[in-house]
Amino acid sequence: MRRIFYLLIFLPLVGFAQFNIDRLVMVGRSALYYEDYVLSIQYFNQAISQKPWLFEPWFFRGVAKYYLDDFRGAENDCTEAIERNPYVTNAYELRGLCRINLKKYAEAVKDYDRALRYDPDNQGLWHNRILCLIQDKNYDLALAQIDTMITHWSKYARAYAMQAEVYLLQKDTTKAVASLDKSLELDPYDGGIWAERAIISLAREDWKEGEGFLDKSIHLMPKQPVNYINRALARYNQNNLRGAMADYDTALDLDPNNFLGHYNRGLLRAQVGDDNRGIEDFDFVLKLEPNNLMALFNRALLLEQTGNLRAAIRDYSKVIEEYPNFWFGLQHRASCYRRLGNTKQAELDEFRILKAQMDKRYGHQPRLSKKQMRKRSDEDLEKYNQLVVADEQEVEHEYKSEYRGRVQNRKTELSFLPMFGLSFRRPVSDIKREIPYEESVEAFNSQTRSRTIYISCDQSKLGEERMKQTFTYIDSLSTAIDASKSTASVKPLLFLRAIAYSSIQNFDNAIDDLGIYLQIDSTSSLAYWQRAVCQAKVNEFNASQGTNIELQMANVLGDLSDAITHAPKNAYLYYNRGTLYALRNDNMRALDDYTKAIELEKDLAEAYYNRGLLFIRLKKQDEAIADLSKAGELGLYQAYSIIKRQRE
Repeated sequence: MRRIFYLLIFLPLVGFAQFNIDRLVMVGRSALYYEDYVLSIQYFNQAISQKPWLFEPWFFRGVAKYYLDDFRGAENDCTEAIERNPYVTNAYELRGLCRINLKKYAEAVKDYDRALRYDPDNQGLWHNRILCLIQDKNYDLALAQIDTMITHWSKYARAYAMQAEVYLLQKDTTKAVASLDKSLELDPYDGGIWAERAIISLAREDWKEGEGFLDKSIHLMPKQPVNYINRALARYNQNNLRGAMADYDTALDLDPNNFLGHYNRGLLRAQVGDDNRGIEDFDFVLKLEPNNLMALFNRALLLEQTGNLRAAIRDYSKVIEEYPNFWFGLQHRASCYRRLGNTKQAELDEFRILKAQMDKRYGHQPRLSKKQMRKRSDEDLEKYNQLVVADEQEVEHEYKSEYRGRVQNRKTELSFLPMFGLSFRRPVSDIKREIPYEESVEAFNSQTRSRTIYISCDQSKLGEERMKQTFTYIDSLSTAIDASKSTASVKPLLFLRAIAYSSIQNFDNAIDDLGIYLQIDSTSSLAYWQRAVCQAKVNEFNASQGTNIELQMANVLGDLSDAITHAPKNAYLYYNRGTLYALRNDNMRALDDYTKAIELEKDLAEAYYNRGLLFIRLKKQDEAIADLSKAGELGLYQAYSIIKRQRE
């Protein structure tokens, strides 16, 4: 008893003021790893308020802000970090990335210059600095640095691609082609370089060659809408209207708001007589750009063609209001007025035309002009029927950084679903109506009644308001624990605080509370269960930092096994242990545990899903598809995409 209360007294219980700063920063980094950026900022705020002279809290708060797209805030935090320790390369790199997103390219170059003083062999830093020089239009210096880069890394394909981009900006297509060919020789699997090579071919109106290059780019990068837009242009100019239409359809499936896709598909639909669907495309264009006169006029022509004369007159009038001497538009509006029986208005339009151009002949609506395109910014209405191309075919820059994409890039495409743990949050699902049930959880809830705990593997983050409420709740529990005079009254408070700590990613403190709880009651399956889940989370983070976690994984396994001993009919414990075995590549034990979990809880979708992935690993295709099918039937619809991939 004395030992337990001694531990309670010296455990950090009452708020952030008593936290060890190193632990506070580590908890913040753990939250950052699990992509709970708002929560991690709260931890770093506390560390900064207590020790504002430390480098780490400022830097990691900058990382969190960067992932929240608060580039200005992240830049400021990196500056504060650099003032405290000007010798850390990562701080300059991150601030450089922030400045790139803020389009402060010259300042980003200075950051990369400084970073390269400390890490001169960092290829990514060289790469990004050159791209910033290109954006800043400092082409000569960019070429000089590319030459230096090629000297250091002669097999680096992207260096030649950047060199080609500079040559293109300097209008030297011959050198650009040579550089791109060299890049493709070194790396024929870079879809971006094939796309750049295609842009040159399209600019030269070598449509067949351009289409071939785009075929290769699309094969390697099938989710880039601009490639389909460009290939449609190449196909159209080879009179392959069906292929061009298919490419516009695909581009718009990938990017439904793509202006060029809708505009040009609208023109193509008009060309092949699909007038109503052409109107739909121009409707969409005009939602994006309500004052686009080219789209208005093309929609008016189609509305007239389909017999919606009043709507056609409305669109013609808007165009004529801006361009009173657009005779072709006046002629069409006059025709609409006559068909409606409004002879007076028709004659007024016809008189304006005749008065200005007595000798001009008007024929039928010209067909879509082949091998002619207009740039998007070109507002010459005489080019209303020409396909639109972007003003500049810009190369999409790919900056090198460990901060691109997900924080840790830890999850493979076929990743196991996480363990079930205990939470104050009621699981919410549009598919599953029932709440996961387990006798020991229900018994705890009936005894405490102060706060309901649920079984959940939902990893969604707390909102800011809920997060503040949790901090306040922890403080209230800490006060109640201090005031308690018996282990019986302390026990449920410790468990509730451990759950609260878990919800704000403070797994170390949760483990401490659960350790004391188990000294009071060594038969609690719930405490072993939650401690195993918390330790598994800590292990995952530590592994990402390069720490050996074999011993800690054994602790997780021991806790889960102890929990199963005290609750042998708890399906979620077998599921969790199966997941741990699967992550350790102990496949047969994992299989046994998943099977046992399903025996105990026949509708446990997550167990079918993970067992299905395990069968894939074991090359048992039929069993895998059967399990994944069952998981999908029970509401885990992502299982169907895996089934499709396996069948293919």
